[in-house]
Amino acid sequence: MKSVLPFIAARDADFATEWLAALQAAMPGETVVPLALLDDAERAQCTVAVVANPQPQDLRSLPQLRWVHSVWAGVERMLADSGDTDLKIVRLVDPQLADTMAEAVLAWTLYLHRDMPRYLRQQRERLWRPHDYVRPQDKTVGLLGLGALGEAAARRLVMAGFDVQGWSRTPRTLAGVTCHAGDQGLTQMLARTDILVCLLPLTAQTQGLLSDSTFGRLTRPAALINFARGAVVDDEALRRALDHGVLSHAVLDVFATEPLPVDSWHWSHPSVTVLPHISAPTNRMTAAAIVAANVAAYRRDGVIPVHVDRSRGY
Repeated sequence: MKSVLPFIAARDADFATEWLAALQAAMPGETVVPLALLDDAERAQCTVAVVANPQPQDLRSLPQLRWVHSVWAGVERMLADSGDTDLKIVRLVDPQLADTMAEAVLAWTLYLHRDMPRYLRQQRERLWRPHDYVRPQDKTVGLLGLGALGEAAARRLVMAGFDVQGWSRTPRTLAGVTCHAGDQGLTQMLARTDILVCLLPLTAQTQGLLSDSTFGRLTRPAALINFARGAVVDDEALRRALDHGVLSHAVLDVFATEPLPVDSWHWSHPSVTVLPHISAPTNRMTAAAIVAANVAAYRRDGVIPVHVDRSRGY
């Protein structure tokens, strides 16, 4: 007999049908259904669910729920919504997602390294003016975050010839990367950084981390790529850094409010590139396979997969 596995998404989600199909194809031994189709008896038996931005009340409607598997890598919203609970949250850790993010980091690092924003401004001014070439090995890229995404990005940047520096909460060792940790390590890395790439999870410790103080420690002018979460950046501090030449350019894929409001200053700022949260979209096929493997292991041995440490936020 197939097990019933609920898929819980936001009520207005326009991606639910595609995710249901991908999950069902990856788990032929399960009956993957929207939460709304479960009766009270089925809800009472569910110990695991697959989720994408679920509403807290939907999770509470499953009294025996022990853990949920998110189809997203970021889970800060769910952590905040679930409050003080024993519910275990398993986030998506997908090598394909890491590879896609690494591709985006390299692409936009090269965009800044080769001075594309300046040439774009010159094109608008119909100005033909070449500038001196700088070698990648003469440019330092600082990576904030050396988890699965940061490690994959670091490898791509090293292969491209950049001087790569990385920072993490706890010490790490990566081939070809000068690694830093802690407050002192952050200061040391920032002082050497020409292009700062943020891949940090959003936690109580990282919210607003990119502030006046942080920007002020960078080489001048540095550039910023934020592919993490919008709230990691103090938005007004970012605006000041751009206006005062502390930062030459910012490539932003994430914002505190998404979609970015049409009256936001970011749209028209000459030193900002706005992206619509596209740096590393989840691949449904590879993600569904990872979810399927974790659910199958749980059905087999009853052990919940590695889950989020609520004290750290990831």
